[in-house]
Amino acid sequence: MATPAYRIQSKRLVIRCWHPADAPLIKAAIDASLDHLREWMPWAKDEPQDLNAKIALLRRFRGAFDLDQDYHYGIFNVDESVVLGGTGLHTHAGEGALEIGYWIHVDHVNQGLATEAAAVLTRVAFEINEVKRVQILCDPQNVRSATVPSKLGYVHEATLRQRTTTPQGEPRDTMIWTMLAEEYRSGKVQETECEAFDAVGRPLL
Repeated sequence: MATPAYRIQSKRLVIRCWHPADAPLIKAAIDASLDHLREWMPWAKDEPQDLNAKIALLRRFRGAFDLDQDYHYGIFNVDESVVLGGTGLHTHAGEGALEIGYWIHVDHVNQGLATEAAAVLTRVAFEINEVKRVQILCDPQNVRSATVPSKLGYVHEATLRQRTTTPQGEPRDTMIWTMLAEEYRSGKVQETECEAFDAVGRPLL
């Protein structure tokens, strides 16, 4: 891989690496969505954070991105005036694999945005990062989240019982959805319309 995708454009979304200047936008999105996020996202228990904490967080995200350590992306509307959520291609899934995570602003749920973002990042993972496997993890109780990999053709590989905890500290099962490179090549998610660009704006897709 010569470079990761720094900016991706789909029909309704701009998905790009975070900049520290995005701190007010991500803070507004998370603060508005806290009740929605606390049910599923362990990191939400530490919210709300002040603006300086968000600047520091986005600096860490951008540093890890530039060093190819982890790839956190913001989900924006087309003019990048609103943060619609967050996503990422995370590197803790093992060699030759990436994991897609996502959350959506409470005012924009049930619009298919998580599915669109995950479809785009599936293309990016296989075609730009050239991985052999992509996985998505979710709580079985989070039905909306589980429909995303199902719609995209991921395989429900397993449900790990009580391997993690909920944000409230209770034992939680975890569903593992996976897609292999050969399944991607024969599936419909590769038809997802999007463009991707490197750090200096050169097209990658």
